[in-house]
Amino acid sequence: MTRATVAERPVPTPDRLDPTRWVALAIIAVAQLMVVLDATIVNIALPQAQASLGISDADRSWVVTAYTLTFGGLLLLGGRIADYWGRKRTFLLGIVGFALASALGGIAQNGETLFAARALQGAFGALLAPASLALLTVLFTEPRERARAFGVYGAIAGGGAAVGLILGGVLTEYLDWRWCLLVNIPIALIAGAFGLRGLHESRAHGNTRYDIPGTVLITLGLAGLVYGFTKAADPQYGWDAGLTWAFIGGSLVAIAAFVVVELRSSHPLLPLRILLERTRGGAITASLLTGAGLIGASLFMTYYFQGVLLYTPVEAGLASLPMTAGIFLAFPFATALLTRLGAKPLMAVGSFVTAGGLLLFTRIGLENEFWTTAFPAEIVMGVGLGLIFVPLGNVALSGVDPHDAGAAGAVVNASQQVGGSLGTAALSAVALSAATSYATSHAPTPTLQVETMVHSFQVGFAWGAAFLIVAGVVVLALVRGGKLAPAEGAPVHIG
Repeated sequence: MTRATVAERPVPTPDRLDPTRWVALAIIAVAQLMVVLDATIVNIALPQAQASLGISDADRSWVVTAYTLTFGGLLLLGGRIADYWGRKRTFLLGIVGFALASALGGIAQNGETLFAARALQGAFGALLAPASLALLTVLFTEPRERARAFGVYGAIAGGGAAVGLILGGVLTEYLDWRWCLLVNIPIALIAGAFGLRGLHESRAHGNTRYDIPGTVLITLGLAGLVYGFTKAADPQYGWDAGLTWAFIGGSLVAIAAFVVVELRSSHPLLPLRILLERTRGGAITASLLTGAGLIGASLFMTYYFQGVLLYTPVEAGLASLPMTAGIFLAFPFATALLTRLGAKPLMAVGSFVTAGGLLLFTRIGLENEFWTTAFPAEIVMGVGLGLIFVPLGNVALSGVDPHDAGAAGAVVNASQQVGGSLGTAALSAVALSAATSYATSHAPTPTLQVETMVHSFQVGFAWGAAFLIVAGVVVLALVRGGKLAPAEGAPVHIG
């Protein structure tokens, strides 16, 4: 096939764009759904997996941590592999590897095998996620269609977590916890088979050498940061533990050294121009804060449904569905408004609306008043998140040189991953402190334990809202208004 470059072609118009781009979007959306589902579906299965494999209470967190460590730590490297080796190849390798790792976890006979499988899932997910975003950036250059494409991607990213809770509850309650991992295999086979035929290869041009020192430093830095925050949320360690601060402090030193290396490198893993551009930097910061508030607060929502209202796993999953409904309600409006108003007003309003939904959650109590408390709070949260997620990937990747598309996609994913880890640790610590204070300041009663739990959740939701308010302020301060630029620049090889 003759190779051509974007620079040699006229600016695409809707009638000249690749007609298979919407098929490619469907393939990428299915793969993204698999990755997002896996973040929550395993949480529902964790109690059953622990009992089945004889995992101790001290070690059970590794089912989650093994995934977040490798996923968060290897994202930037995964982004560069996608840019240099080829985004389609990286996408297909990621999806096949994710399926094989899921199979290994599904047949695990001990905790160590399950931990290893989860770590492998994270590693292959770190290839898959940035390759997916990079493919979208290259495929959709016409502003209106690009807004729709990133809207679909954002809606799946936002709504897939709740779908994972429902699916995890059904599979765990009616089949077996192992199906929460094995279900990835048919999804991956479908996406991989269609991706092999429906995706076109693209890769970066010019300097494609790997930045080994930068790779080592940022991988250690991000992994250490995630692990440190995980230990901060662990009651056996907490914020006062030396090990917690050793990992957090060491990770910050590694990240600072990474910045120095990137400034001096002729072939940086993460060109700092990606972060230093004002609008993109603001969007990525808002993404981190949104992840912190959303994922931390979602944890309280799950525990409230199962621990206070005593819902079954399926009931808890269904009870989380209104948030997904809110996201999809906002999706068509956010997509239409994005090309008219730009990302700034949508993301700012979305942040404040989501914060309002979290504040509505502070009204929860001991009684099961789902329809008057949790339901409206979830709808409001979902609408706000839809307004954030639809433009987020678009604005974070707008105007990115195609040479850096994979790296930029990796930064977006890494910001959400690190933000989620930070939020889970910070909000858990705040909630634990609130529970301790409440329990010691109230006389013992038959319902004190549940009252204490509810109070800690209320405080956690309030602090989650604070993260979203700060995210909205960051958007107003840093994200520029106006329409988004297509991702154009240096040529991209199409093969």
